[in-house]
Amino acid sequence: MRAQTSAAHRPAFHGTGAVAFSTKGEYGVRLMVQLGRHYGAGPASLAEIAAAEDMPRAYLEQLAFVLRDAGLVVSTRGAHGGYELARPPAAIPMSEVLRALEGPLAPMICATDEPGHDLACDRTSSCTVNLLWIRVRDAVAGALDGVTLADLVPQRVVAIQRALASGATSANQNLEGAATTS
Repeated sequence: MRAQTSAAHRPAFHGTGAVAFSTKGEYGVRLMVQLGRHYGAGPASLAEIAAAEDMPRAYLEQLAFVLRDAGLVVSTRGAHGGYELARPPAAIPMSEVLRALEGPLAPMICATDEPGHDLACDRTSSCTVNLLWIRVRDAVAGALDGVTLADLVPQRVVAIQRALASGATSANQNLEGAATTS
């Protein structure tokens, strides 16, 4: 007999291999996707996102501060406050999100493109293995540069939310009219 696993249970694997992102990166990307789904509808509550994504609210607050400091999200105070994207989802490359959350994308300090990286390793000037780490960095950065937040947010959801935000009455009338003419 097979042991059944709960749908809510996920393995605690967050990457420990050669190229891995931390829980901070994973949860931060999930937060940004939720904000992308909410784009154009005003500020989103971190409490609601935490419940929907089964993530600790306190941790989401920490991530939201990091993302705000990076200019990716803006916050609104008050009863109807929360967080929203600072730019449209299509204008936010995932490389920018992960760099804000994780820091440099380099697999080794010698391959980072951060200023002064060559001072961190005394072998940088003579190391031939550095070429490999730079290629890995460039491949990861290229993959992340090629994906925007909009790619991770189903367009159908965004289209429905925009229709609702721009006037639910006219959208419902159009839907009702289409249903009666079919």
